[in-house]
Amino acid sequence: MKIVFMGSPEFSVPCLKVLAESSHEIAAVFTQPDKPRGRRGNQLVPTAVKSAALEYGYKVYQPLSLKKGDDAENSMKILKDISPDLIVVTAYGQILPKEILELPRYGCINIHASLLPKYRGAAPINWVILNGENETGVTSMQMSEGLDTGDMLIKKSTPIDKNETYEELYARLSVMGGEVLKETLDAVENNTLSPEKQDDSLSCYSPMIKKEMSALDFTKSAQEVHNIIRGVTGFTLLDGKRIKIFRSEVSDISGETGTVSDEKKFAVACGDGKSVVFTEVQPEGKKRMKTDDFLRGKKLTKGEKLG
Repeated sequence: MKIVFMGSPEFSVPCLKVLAESSHEIAAVFTQPDKPRGRRGNQLVPTAVKSAALEYGYKVYQPLSLKKGDDAENSMKILKDISPDLIVVTAYGQILPKEILELPRYGCINIHASLLPKYRGAAPINWVILNGENETGVTSMQMSEGLDTGDMLIKKSTPIDKNETYEELYARLSVMGGEVLKETLDAVENNTLSPEKQDDSLSCYSPMIKKEMSALDFTKSAQEVHNIIRGVTGFTLLDGKRIKIFRSEVSDISGETGTVSDEKKFAVACGDGKSVVFTEVQPEGKKRMKTDDFLRGKKLTKGEKLG
């Protein structure tokens, strides 16, 4: 098949690798424009997909929009000239217009990081952790005009460990996405797909993550605080300075809500009578470190207030 791939972040790279190692012709790669970095924003950084695509020697296009303006018109012309059999989309970051969805012979297939119809939207990996789910996975889907509403093709599930972080789950699902894509492509070629309509009544939405969601509120249960740390990286104040929390565990240690309940473990009491134990932190102006290393240079006091 002649395939066009659309993707942007590191999550998409295993899918591109699957395509590169397949017998299919990869006619072009579409990805988001380079982003400015640095204090002055004068350094442009390519997406992970662009970097990988150039290594494979693929032609790369980076339109600002596929829906309006000159970029959209040029992109449509490019795609019509290519006349792909299939477009594969993985975390591209743009909505595809109807004209593109209907262009390829086999339509457009999306690799989505959840067990649809649950967790449609932009941040499914964060939200399964924030909501304390025990299982998630990857679904390949025949794309339609709705937001992640198309027919489901192939699903693969995986359990979520109680202490697994967003970063760890992201990496695992990224690899799984490539596996699901390979299985889906094989089924397309062999005409063995059995599309399944989504039950909209079972759906839920996973909106973009906002910075303020990372602020830890210790009046919540220890499990809720733990899930925020796992899902978006938490932060609080210690001695009036911000400290980021990357990893934690839930403990039965009790204490006054919002205070250090065990100074030797950096445990903080929460609203349900349990504590959350910080296991990896980053004090303001310092590097990320294990809590044991942090406590060698910082003495905590039981009952000390945070936030």
